[in-house]
Amino acid sequence: MSSESSSEFGFPNRRIFIGAALATASSYKKILGANDRIRVGAIGTGDRCQYLLTVLNKLQGNEIVAVCDVFEPHRLKAKSVSATPDAQDYVEYREILDRKDIDAVVIGTPDHWHVPITIAAVHAGKDVYCEKPVTHKLEEGAPLIAAVKETQRVVQTGTQQRSWAHYLQAKDLIASGKLGQVTLIRTYWYQNHIANQAKAKDIDTSLLDWKRFLGPVAYRPFDADQYAHWRWYWDFGGGAMTDLFIHWADVAQWFMGEDMPVRATACGTKAILKQRQTPDTMSAALLYPNCLVEFDCALLGYIEGGGLMFRGTEASMRLHRRGFAIYRELGHYSETFEPEDPILEVKSEHDGALEHMQNFLDCIRSRKTPNAGVEIGVAAARAGHVANFALRGNGVWHS
Repeated sequence: MSSESSSEFGFPNRRIFIGAALATASSYKKILGANDRIRVGAIGTGDRCQYLLTVLNKLQGNEIVAVCDVFEPHRLKAKSVSATPDAQDYVEYREILDRKDIDAVVIGTPDHWHVPITIAAVHAGKDVYCEKPVTHKLEEGAPLIAAVKETQRVVQTGTQQRSWAHYLQAKDLIASGKLGQVTLIRTYWYQNHIANQAKAKDIDTSLLDWKRFLGPVAYRPFDADQYAHWRWYWDFGGGAMTDLFIHWADVAQWFMGEDMPVRATACGTKAILKQRQTPDTMSAALLYPNCLVEFDCALLGYIEGGGLMFRGTEASMRLHRRGFAIYRELGHYSETFEPEDPILEVKSEHDGALEHMQNFLDCIRSRKTPNAGVEIGVAAARAGHVANFALRGNGVWHS
């Protein structure tokens, strides 16, 4: 690491490493003793929820006592790997909500189930961790917020950057004016979905309750790709705009203090994964009162990954899940892809899901609003929804 001074940013070194031991402000307080354990049920135990359960296992003061999924291998794996020895497994989520001994639920279902299960859960007296996007449709936001307010339950939504130490540090630097005036935030996410198509071939339909999976949406015969890759079909998900973009839209809205876009434009195409309904290559731009937020996405390769570029009048910041770097504005025009000498570089090597889940557990005890409460989750999802309105309409959405 360089030892060069960067006193203008108030740090002793220009390059700083943030390890897993650095906690966010909301996670300093330790969990209470074993006599006050939070009993958790998991609903929708696919890959993401299974990961969240491993995160819970790393934290003190909780135990996973029930799991629910319409696909038997998912729920049995979650039960065997993450739950207590006497945990129960269910096909019907209401059986978890009916249990008086369960304090909270983690919801990792497809998007179309998020609001119905969350509303049912808070009315059943459960606190909720719900993966993003918390809403599947724009109109679901108001009744969801109303249900949470009415029941006074704790609801944490899954935009974990809100609890991630280097994002908090980056926000403080931008708020202090280190970049000058920021008018453009370019966001991007590139993934390789050509590589994961085999997943849909490994589904034993005798172990799947397909009708329960569909739930409120119109019946159709079983389709392996719709089940395995549901995020890319409109009835179940919202494609990259709600699966990927809303993470970065949430960061942009948080940093800029604006969460109501006034105009959106978008376009996209199914260039490679033609059997799906949502585009595999797309671009969107959301206009806020004082800033433009752009998003580019392609599902054909991993190069560059995902992140944000904040462009200000004094400096620019590239921010992603491995850290951030700040580059002073150049004194002359250049076509260099990216300056090689940042005036500040911060690196991180772990997933903020740990602090985010810790914040959820802390708020269950304190009854405080978590870092990504329901209003924040609804606002983040709104950004993806309006981008999809533009994408599926004539290319433009207005507030």
